[in-house]
Amino acid sequence: MRVCQQHSGINNMRLQADSLHITRSGKKVLKGITFAVDAGEVYALLGGNGEGKSTTLLSFLGFLPPCQGHVRVNNKDVISDIAATRKAIAYLPESASLYEHLNARENIHYFLQLAGSSANQNDIDAALDRVSLAPEARSHKLSAYSKGMRQKVAIALAILRDTDILLLDEPTSGLDPSAIDEFHQIVRHLADSGKAVLMVTHDVYGACQVADKIGLLRNGTLVGEFAAEGEENIDTETVHKAFSSAIAPSSHLLSV
Repeated sequence: MRVCQQHSGINNMRLQADSLHITRSGKKVLKGITFAVDAGEVYALLGGNGEGKSTTLLSFLGFLPPCQGHVRVNNKDVISDIAATRKAIAYLPESASLYEHLNARENIHYFLQLAGSSANQNDIDAALDRVSLAPEARSHKLSAYSKGMRQKVAIALAILRDTDILLLDEPTSGLDPSAIDEFHQIVRHLADSGKAVLMVTHDVYGACQVADKIGLLRNGTLVGEFAAEGEENIDTETVHKAFSSAIAPSSHLLSV
């Protein structure tokens, strides 16, 4: 069950898109979207292929500068200080780029070093405990891992980086139902500990189970926003109807 926390005030705001317009390869992909993610909150950006979900994530990482509007991380303009922005964020892509010839501990140790951080084996094992990666699997090379196990290693790495913000790009794509439920529990726990989480997905049910807010993105425009009431999840049927209505005319588009 969700542990809802009420956050207000500018000091709690971690991510903010304000009238954000982005053009890629001459095509206007985002058309003035506005939303915010506070500390302790999971915000799910829901939409079909080609609606601009991944483009939104890349804008927060500073890879796609706005042609109009602003993106802010911890109340600072992203483009004015990209290095500080990326230091505050842990990004989990749909398929985490981990090394198959290394085991879980070795991958985490290596990528922490690249990020200018470090952790001892006890810390690494504690993070792997949090994501429920079986102890006997931790010394195996990732070439033997399922996608769900790889995602656990990636989220353990994000935990050890101890950033204020997590960006998740279709994090449950290709996972089986039990792995999806387990992943959502981890994400919910991280948010309840004070992290701000922005995830993009086309999974209506999963978004309703884990998110405090859902933004419905269609053709680069935010066409609806839904919020959880108290400890209740966002109503799946309501969001599904809105999602089905929004996605139908544009489902032929390619992913952006």
